[in-house]
Amino acid sequence: MPPVTRYLLCIYNFFTGRRANVAILLGNPHLEIMRHDITFPLFVEVDRIFNLACPASPIHYQFDPIQTSLHGAINMLGLAKRVRAKILQASTSEVYGDPEVHSQPEEYWGRVNPIGIRSCYDEGKRCAETLFFYYYRQHNVAIKVIRIFNTYGPRMHPNDGLVVSNFIVQALRGQ
Repeated sequence: MPPVTRYLLCIYNFFTGRRANVAILLGNPHLEIMRHDITFPLFVEVDRIFNLACPASPIHYQFDPIQTSLHGAINMLGLAKRVRAKILQASTSEVYGDPEVHSQPEEYWGRVNPIGIRSCYDEGKRCAETLFFYYYRQHNVAIKVIRIFNTYGPRMHPNDGLVVSNFIVQALRGQ
């Protein structure tokens, strides 16, 4: 049996990044980058979905709090169900809210503020996790949910308001 050639379709709206950040990848014949906002339905044929889409920075997710997090998750779950694809949801430690326990074990349900200024992100991610598990239970969609804690990448915007980038900017300013 010949080896299976895999292709990667990256859907990105470039709201929090620039095309130059992925320029090094553009020549790869197994990669296609499509500008699209997953808060609107997408009709493609895929076998795996990695939903990493959602601005994590307060300055970005508060730009349009209503669109943050949930609409994209619903659309990607619908796509996964329709084409019978496996789907991974990138969630966040923010689902714990302002935790009373450090570090948080999986059994800890958190202390959240469902109407606070950050709730569009926190509650959107909590609701997305809930929907993922219901799609698994009700529609047998193959899901994975991961909770990502503070991360930093080499082409991240230095003023995005996240902990690691704030620390680096402050260190460079000598504060």
